[in-house]
Amino acid sequence: MPEKELPIYHVDAFTDRVFGGNPAAVVTLREWLPDEVLQAVAAENNLSETAFVKLAAEPFGLRWFTPSTEVDLCGHATLAAAHVLFNHIRRTGGELRFNTLSGILTVRRSGEHLAMDFPALPAKPVVSPEGLSAALGSDPLEVLKARDLLAVYPSEEDILSLTPDFRALEKLDAPGIIVTAPGRDCHFVSRFFAPRIGIPEDPVTGSAHCTLVPYWAGILHRKEFSARQLSRRRGEVLCEMKGDRVLISGKAADYLQGRIRI
Repeated sequence: MPEKELPIYHVDAFTDRVFGGNPAAVVTLREWLPDEVLQAVAAENNLSETAFVKLAAEPFGLRWFTPSTEVDLCGHATLAAAHVLFNHIRRTGGELRFNTLSGILTVRRSGEHLAMDFPALPAKPVVSPEGLSAALGSDPLEVLKARDLLAVYPSEEDILSLTPDFRALEKLDAPGIIVTAPGRDCHFVSRFFAPRIGIPEDPVTGSAHCTLVPYWAGILHRKEFSARQLSRRRGEVLCEMKGDRVLISGKAADYLQGRIRI
């Protein structure tokens, strides 16, 4: 394959400042490259997600890769991709549509926020898997499962104090483990661990809120939420339950723009 130069952007999502939120790489393409090349670029970037956006026609093609695998849904990299299209590709209008492995996803501008329309992924109660409590270092109040496991704790302090054993979490039958509790000055807080797909702890996980929002809607009997992910970088997320969809909103900040050669 002849050498190509591709635009690349490094964007911090779910934050209004650099060094906060969740960093994602965004690479824009005219046509898809071979999967092994996309995976190699994501591994070279070594961020939790690299979003590849095919610009040839709308809805735009959008795929997400961790350093080790392709995933079927990623919130922060979708937010980063929309930020790049709205702010650097100079697209007019207030809405973007993406064709993804999770169907058509829509992102709308709402003031300073970008609002993503994602499918709800409600979780159902399950017996706590063997080894989960030991891997997290503390017994949850309850455990549920959708795509990911959801472990619920009494307080924000419990979430902050968790020191998980990532090797043990990697052995569990779930791509990710969400931990959550009521927030002190927001409706709920969370953390997200996904060592099985190469991400020990994700700074801010938009897709986890597809499960968090239906859960807290049932507990708090409301539809709109302010949420915070308590990673070291922290992230602020606004959410709304809308039928079988979840609106997940946040800001984004540019860190780097350049070109890669492959």
